[in-house]
This record gives sequence, structure tokens and C-alpha cells, in this order.
Amino acid sequence: MSELVPETFRSAMAGRAAEGDGAGGPGEDGDRWLRRLPRLVAELLEQWQLEPDGPSRHGVCALVVPVRQGGAEAVLKVAWPHDEARYEHLALRAWDGDGAVRLLAADPARWGLLLERLDADRDLHTRPLDEACAVAGGLLAHLDRPALPQLPRLSDWARNLVAQLPSGPEGIPRRFVEQARSLATDLAREPATDARLVHTDLHYANVLAAARTPWLAIDPKPMAADPGFAVAPLLWNRWDEVVASHDAHRHLRRRLSVVCEHAGLDEDRTRAWTLVRELAQARWAARCGDPAELTTAVTIIKAMAD
Repeated sequence: MSELVPETFRSAMAGRAAEGDGAGGPGEDGDRWLRRLPRLVAELLEQWQLEPDGPSRHGVCALVVPVRQGGAEAVLKVAWPHDEARYEHLALRAWDGDGAVRLLAADPARWGLLLERLDADRDLHTRPLDEACAVAGGLLAHLDRPALPQLPRLSDWARNLVAQLPSGPEGIPRRFVEQARSLATDLAREPATDARLVHTDLHYANVLAAARTPWLAIDPKPMAADPGFAVAPLLWNRWDEVVASHDAHRHLRRRLSVVCEHAGLDEDRTRAWTLVRELAQARWAARCGDPAELTTAVTIIKAMAD
């Protein structure tokens, strides 16, 4: 089944260090997992009686193979073992196709999912920005459910961030670091912070067109969280439009406002979570030596802090 693994995916995974597997284990490095991947795909195809039905696609951490099961179209997704992917099947099962891609079967031990097939060539990048933000906000409202007990908690994430910020990353004004620390500390204490099942990676490429409804979310990276935490990826993606606006503050605030209106979110609370999340992004960018990502994070922080 090695022919189902594109060379671009092999290149993306090669040399990747192991991450936690979401169950307290050390995970598996990219090279070792790539050696196992053809066998994993073959086992899942046999287990669910699937036939490949077109060229494979991939994201950053998962292979997606179009398949047929009998006469029905579907896709087989096999993820590299890492924290953010471990509970995807639980979230998709809870949503049961309401606002998200429908889960048809799951093999958590092999990190394999059988999913309904969506239109991978049509995502929210194809739509005008205000419409895309409105669609994403509406999906956040559809996906709102009580949190699942197995999921990682946003309050723990916030406390860990505070513990990692004795001083701010280079390039971040100290006042923003202190504001983020204060907000994260206060928000982590609130029961609402861990109350809802939240898709934490809802950006424009993770919303695909579907036959049974116009748009559905994919790749949720679920947490027990506050829905306001989910909005930041809709600000840092489609960044060329922020630059072209020549008024980043106004442009970013408008995006946030449209999303909040359609998701039923409080704008002040959402701005607070976005500032905290962007401080984490800035810290990551500074540690990785990525000046473009650092500039993006600082620009969003400034827009949210005013």
C-alpha cells in the first residue's frame, strides 16, 4: 500500500520528533510511523472492506485516502499518533454529523477513522471573508455540546501557559505578557472554561463543502473548553487579507465580531481568550525563530488588547 502514501506526505513526516500520544505515552517519531503506515492502511482497508477510490490527500499529520465501501463513498483517515488527534473520534461521535463530518467507524488503536466524503476542493477560502466568518460562527454554535470527560481541559492549558511565562518572549511588549498572564489566571478559575466540547482548530481550510448540507467542519482537535477559545485560528488564517486591508486593528475586530455574532459568543470574553492564545503563539514563534509568525501574533494581540 506504499503507493497510497504521497511523497509529499513522506517528506513532511520524515524526521519529525515524537510527541505525546495523548495517553501519557511518548508517541512515535515520523520515520518509524512512516515505515508502519502502508501496513496500517492495508489492515484498515481489509477490516472495513474498503477499496481505494482516487489519489490520496494529506494534511500536516494525517493521510486521507478516498475509498468506497460497497457502493458508498467515504474516506479513510490515518493519523500520526499525537496528543491533538487522540480524541477526534469521540468528538465526531458526539456531534453525529451535526455541523461536522460524520464518523462511520473508528479504530483508535490504529489511529484510523472512516469518515463520510466531503468536497476536498471546496473550503471556506473560496468564499468572501464575511461569509466565511459567518459560516464558521454558525458551525461553532452547531457544535456546542457539554464537554466530554476524557478530553484535555482548557483550564490546565491556561495554567501551564502562566507557569511558562515568568518573562515574555522577545518581541512582545511586557504589558501584553502581564495582561495575558492575568487573564489566563482568572479565566482558568472559572467553571465555564472547561464546560463545552470545542473544536479548537476551526479555520477556513477545516470547513469543507458537503452534499447533505452546505458546510461541515473537519479535524477538530477537541478540548473541554470555552467556545471563545476557538476563534483565534479564524484571525491568523487568510493573513494576506489582513495585510491588504491596511488597517489590521479594524479588520481583525470585524472578523471577531462577525464570528461572535453568528456563534452567540460574548465579544469581550472572546477577545480575552484570543489575546491569551496569541501570546502562546508568540511564545512558540519566538522559540522557533519564526519572525513572520511572531509579527502575526503581536498584531493580533495589539488588536485584541485595545
